[in-house]
Amino acid sequence: MSINITMPALSPTMEEGKLAKWHVKEGDSVSSGDVIAEIETDKATMEVEAVDEGKIGKIVVPEGTDNVKVNAVIAVLLTEGESAADVKAPAAPKAAEAPKPPAPVAAPAPVTTGTAAIPAKEVDARAQVAQTIEIARSSAANANGARIFASPLARRFAKEANIDISAIAGSGPHGRVVKSDVEAAKSGKTPLKAAPAAAPTSGGALAAGMSKAQVMALFPEGSYDVVPNDGMRKTVAARLTEAKQTIPHFYLTLDCRIDALMEAREKINAAAPLKDGKPVYKLSVNDFVIKAWAMALQRVPTANATWAVDSILYHKRSDVAVAVAVPGGLFTPVVKSADQKTLRQISDEVKDLAGRARNKKLAPHEYQGGSTSVSNLGMYGITQFSAVINPPHGTILAVGVGEERVYADKGQVKVGQFMTVTCACDHRAVDGALGAELLAAFKALIETPVMMLA
Repeated sequence: MSINITMPALSPTMEEGKLAKWHVKEGDSVSSGDVIAEIETDKATMEVEAVDEGKIGKIVVPEGTDNVKVNAVIAVLLTEGESAADVKAPAAPKAAEAPKPPAPVAAPAPVTTGTAAIPAKEVDARAQVAQTIEIARSSAANANGARIFASPLARRFAKEANIDISAIAGSGPHGRVVKSDVEAAKSGKTPLKAAPAAAPTSGGALAAGMSKAQVMALFPEGSYDVVPNDGMRKTVAARLTEAKQTIPHFYLTLDCRIDALMEAREKINAAAPLKDGKPVYKLSVNDFVIKAWAMALQRVPTANATWAVDSILYHKRSDVAVAVAVPGGLFTPVVKSADQKTLRQISDEVKDLAGRARNKKLAPHEYQGGSTSVSNLGMYGITQFSAVINPPHGTILAVGVGEERVYADKGQVKVGQFMTVTCACDHRAVDGALGAELLAAFKALIETPVMMLA
């Protein structure tokens, strides 16, 4: 029996991806573990390995195809004794087309059972009717009228767990929610999808913005180049729009005197051992910032929080995401338990994560999670800015350039090095006084760096 090779979900939140490259061609034999393709998501390019052994009978989705939905059939694998003529491969999926219910009983199209396509004339009509009735029974509509496919058992488990079935990503055929999906969502192993926006009431809906046609109409034809948005830019746009429309931001700003930090950094870097005539490490100001921010979250643990609709999650670890600019967007790789790591460990880890982020070689677990972020634009000479919270984080620290400034000290005019930082907080999880307490703890640590070395 032939085996359908489907588009894998490379992360819990992945819904579609680009089939960047095939490493096999039709007629090639493959074994379990062989790399057969490369898939591009908005964040990374990852290799896909064969699960079963056999011969590639049909490549359904050609390489270079964008927006291939998760679980869509991308190729057909023939098992021993089969030939390509034995199996009719499914048609290539349309990227934007939603899953459809099975064809009517009288339709001549093949019906898929398991992983092999069987001609309709060989299917018992009563079994097909039963399948149609079952899917009809297991489908419903969410608040926007979109159909939701789920098994009756999954629906019962979701109801008992008080989980909205429409917020669970299904792993069954056509995205159908099954019992294991509900259990994974209940245990927290799989994050819930964002709830769809409700239909507008008398208060109206959020503004959708200008259409492409409206924007283009404002400029003379030929005065611009049109560059389609790739997956990364689409994701950045969607997440930041979500953040500004759904997260009540407020901002806290203060100045930190960093003379002691700069002196400590210079001494630590000067003491670094040499290898091939070069120091084996070189700490940056950002390494100190990450360490101080992670320790501040431990000192003010109620600020190490994320909003979870009907609950607040208070995190035990200080997992700090670091904004890394890449062509066309940005990544936020996460430094796990940053408060427990030395400055050198943080420095080495950030350099490694940033380098692989720019080459789109990060694994999903390296850029997902965390409760907070650090965004540093000081290297561009930016004095102060306010960053947008990266959902579902509760805070983000925006860091400006370290520079010499004139200040007053007990009636005397002095010069010192200062750095302006701005903390954006999700007011649902972190209130004003709590955010101020967190920023004060950071200021104490960054101005007295020896406290980070204890």
